[in-house]
Amino acid sequence: MAIVEEDLARVRSATDLVALVSERVALRRVGTRWVGLCPFHAEKTPSFSVNAELGRYYCFGCQAHGDAISFLMETEHLDFVPAVEVLAARLGMALRYEDAGSAARPKRSAELAQAMEKAVAWYHGRLLAAPDAGEARAYLRRRGYDGEVVRRYRLGWAPAGWDALVRALKLPEEVLAGAGLASRNSRGQLIDFFRARVLFPIFDPAGRPVGIGGRVLPGGQGPKYKNTGSTALYDKSKVLYGLNWAKSAIVERGQVVVCEAYTDVIGLHRCGVTEAVATCGTALAEGHVRLLSGFARRIVLAYDADAAGQQAALHFFDWERRLGADIRVVALPAGSDPADLALEDPDGLRRAVAEAKPYLGFRLERVLSAADLASPEGRARAAEQCLQLTADHPDPLVRDQYLMQVADRCRLSPDQLRELALAGPGRPGERRAGRAAGPAGRAVGPAERQPVAPGPGRPARRPAVAKVPPPELEALRLAVQVPGAVAGHLHAALFGSDLARATFEVLASSLTLSEAIERADDPQVVALLGRLAVEESQEEPDDVLERLVERAVARALGELQREARSERPTRSHRELAQLVSQLKLGLEELRSAEPGPGRAARLAEARGRLLTLLVGRPMDGSAGTDVVPPPGAQPSVAT
Repeated sequence: MAIVEEDLARVRSATDLVALVSERVALRRVGTRWVGLCPFHAEKTPSFSVNAELGRYYCFGCQAHGDAISFLMETEHLDFVPAVEVLAARLGMALRYEDAGSAARPKRSAELAQAMEKAVAWYHGRLLAAPDAGEARAYLRRRGYDGEVVRRYRLGWAPAGWDALVRALKLPEEVLAGAGLASRNSRGQLIDFFRARVLFPIFDPAGRPVGIGGRVLPGGQGPKYKNTGSTALYDKSKVLYGLNWAKSAIVERGQVVVCEAYTDVIGLHRCGVTEAVATCGTALAEGHVRLLSGFARRIVLAYDADAAGQQAALHFFDWERRLGADIRVVALPAGSDPADLALEDPDGLRRAVAEAKPYLGFRLERVLSAADLASPEGRARAAEQCLQLTADHPDPLVRDQYLMQVADRCRLSPDQLRELALAGPGRPGERRAGRAAGPAGRAVGPAERQPVAPGPGRPARRPAVAKVPPPELEALRLAVQVPGAVAGHLHAALFGSDLARATFEVLASSLTLSEAIERADDPQVVALLGRLAVEESQEEPDDVLERLVERAVARALGELQREARSERPTRSHRELAQLVSQLKLGLEELRSAEPGPGRAARLAEARGRLLTLLVGRPMDGSAGTDVVPPPGAQPSVAT
């Protein structure tokens, strides 16, 4: 869906970027700018700068730059439209969409989101105070959950009645059913989806409730866990419980710990592993991995990942190859889960997470630990099983490293194992189903893999800004910061740097700085505009313009001299000599302007005559028909 451009501009201009950034970064004022430590890379000296007036930020360390929308996208890992909608909601601003269908979808989603929020609040209140929730409160206390935990995770209680929520919320059936909160039974009655269960609200990365997981009390009726079905708000293959609380820790620590149950997440968080999340009643799916890849590369599985067997291995290796994931596994004691260990042995749980092994290494260790390595037969069987496991990995270098470890543990020669691997069925050298292959079906090695693109909102490394001559850089800085001071005095012919010229051209042809950044095709131009938005100009405009014109004239004279020496000049020697003379006279007039009243006007006239001469002839690939911004026109920087 597309948001009306005018509304995008309103959101950008009305959002207090300093206040928004200050929610994550400690900013201090330096001159007219605000500076702090960059939220997108580790640093000790502040290099992150915010221009409150223009609504732009820029990091001189990692070149991250943007406006309020991009800042929210990168820090909250949101797509563009949801980020705009969050900012609009903060401002109390209604958004318009390009067509009626697009407008109806967010309205429908807003109704479902409001219903889910009301339901979560109602269920939470029931758990805290309702008499019928006494047994649920006692159960949670036995699990070690005090009032602080209940409030932090907004736990709830669904009473046993058939339609308690339906009667309490009094919302239309299509809204309750659309949010997964109610449905019709066989008798045609509208009844609650959750009944007699402790509830764990599920939030999206921005902290908005989108679904609910319900756990039956010990001895209760029905399946142990029951989750919201697929709705317009909730897709269990793309949603992870706890991500809203864990995302900051995930980014900070560079890893995410994935569990199976809500109670596992809460247990891990309580013992300091605050980067934990859980799948919602489903196995880890590619949608989850894509989402998590936007936060961290390392994914640590805190459940029995070996139980899924061969198919899971192929998926994991494929995700590592295509999505750049680094999947590891926590070795948990048999029969235990993170929720139990968090109560019984929190130190052991933290240690197990810290010592998580790569997935293939974990599976091999399982085999070797259970094998009879004291006998030749046991070692042979273990080696054979390990060869079958390593055969699934697509990287021949990784396979060989593990093969040498297995050979050492099984007291075998690595060369002998290599021969067995090549000779046996499903040997590592052959491409198997689900595996990437290079030419002639051989497995693709690390050097041949395509780079993984950043996930949605991931702050990728930005291109460094190419060097621009100081006068040209200062002129562009003035065009962005104080456009009125240079309006009508700049032209593409004054810029010798290709990057500076392209930047000026997109500025001069745009109504706003935001529009210029959006229209720019060259990442270097985008990065330079982002940098210029936060840099203050310390020089007088007349001085900058004078140096800029002098440099342009010097370039033009050099080109004219080269043309005069060429065998086939495009103009006569007389024309060339006349133009050289005019440029030199104009340059002398510019340099000899005496201080005193009227000097600024005389300088402007001299620059204007020189610019007319420069624009009247092709130079540096710029046609003589380039548009000069007329007096009063300027590259606008209003956001």
